[in-house]
Amino acid sequence: MSEVDEIIKDFEFLDSWEDRYQMIIDMGKSLPDLDSRYMTDKYRLKGCQSTVHFVSELNEDKTLSFRANSDAFIVKGLIALILKVFNNKSSSDILKIDLSFLQKIGLDQHLSATRKNGLSSMIDKIKLEAKQNQ
Repeated sequence: MSEVDEIIKDFEFLDSWEDRYQMIIDMGKSLPDLDSRYMTDKYRLKGCQSTVHFVSELNEDKTLSFRANSDAFIVKGLIALILKVFNNKSSSDILKIDLSFLQKIGLDQHLSATRKNGLSSMIDKIKLEAKQNQ
C-alpha cells in the first residue's frame, strides 16, 4: 500500500473533522526538531503564515529527503503528512505524485485559505527541488 493510500484509509476511518485535525496534530508531534543552523531566513519557507523552516538534501541513491518544522501544531502535522508522501523518493517519482489525495481526505475544504497557501508553498518547494535535481 502506498503512503497516499495509507493516508486516505486513515482519514476515511475517522468520522469527524475534529478527529481528523487531532490526527494531523498527532502526526506533527512525531516530527523531529530541525537543527538550529536551519532556523534562519535562508531556510524559511515563503508563503506560509506560520514560521516554517525547510531543508532538502539529495541522497547518494539520488532520492531527495526533506526536513521541515514549524511553530504551529497544525502546520507541523501538515508537514508530517506531506513528508510522508514525498520524502526519500526520486525526482521523477516526486513529480508523478497525484495530489488529488488532498481533496479525497478533505483538506481542500477544511483548511483556512492561509493554511492552504502554506501547504501549496511547501508542495511547490518540494516539486521545485525535484525539478532541479532531475
